[in-house]
Amino acid sequence: MKNLRITVNGVAYDVQVEELGEGAAPAAVAAPAPASAPKAAPKAAPAGVAGGTKVTAPMPGTILAVNVSVGQKVEEGQAVAVLEAMKMENEIPAPCAGTVASINVDKGASVETGAVLITLS
Repeated sequence: MKNLRITVNGVAYDVQVEELGEGAAPAAVAAPAPASAPKAAPKAAPAGVAGGTKVTAPMPGTILAVNVSVGQKVEEGQAVAVLEAMKMENEIPAPCAGTVASINVDKGASVETGAVLITLS
């Protein structure tokens, strides 16, 4: 048996691998458990930073909805978009109160971790 650590989409898994001789049938194995909790997405910059506060995707996925429009005022924690990842809908909150300066994604867009979805001023 060999112990290996495999990282998939930023989540590390500890697995055991068994080398089989020729003609040996593979044994059924339970799904691996995560080695550690996934890291939280980095916090957006404060609103006073040039270019505004960026609302970023915390994980890769597909944008199901954009809940705001340019010029709209938002409160801290308000859901500004909905991201589907791994068959789950995740509301993306505004990191601070502000006004929507730009929307950088459309409904149905695929995004990667860290992609800028919305900019607040």
